[in-house]
Amino acid sequence: MSGLSHIGDDGQARMVDVGDKDTTDRSATARATVTMLPATAELVNSGGPKGEVLATARIAGIQAAKRTAELIPLCHPLGLDHVDITSELDISSGTLLLEATARTRGRTGVEMEAMTAVSVAALTVYDMVKAAQRDVTIGAIELVYKSGGKSGTWRRDG
Repeated sequence: MSGLSHIGDDGQARMVDVGDKDTTDRSATARATVTMLPATAELVNSGGPKGEVLATARIAGIQAAKRTAELIPLCHPLGLDHVDITSELDISSGTLLLEATARTRGRTGVEMEAMTAVSVAALTVYDMVKAAQRDVTIGAIELVYKSGGKSGTWRRDG
């Protein structure tokens, strides 16, 4: 089986064998943008209808990162050394930027953990403000950085 293939000779999906890969420090950061009305952003800032929006989203994202292998088929379970969610809220534009960073020392990367964390954090924000605004938009969810492993460091341009 080639390094990137997840399909066996029988056409079935397979978990990639990482047993021969070197153990290295691995890190990944992903981001999501949540867009809402300025009035809704003010609720996020002051505590929404359900309480502390950003603190709850942060906890939800961290929990999600720890459960990524349960949610994403064929994803390796990892012992995470660190997960964090940060947020930047621009009330006047109604824009919330969420970033999730995951780190481990292992044989496979933590991109999926960072992506899962930021996705669930964004979904949690939506859940906590939907009573005030149903048309909140979760924008691009994207990997912005990864390091470690054979492929080394990668950074999204822009």
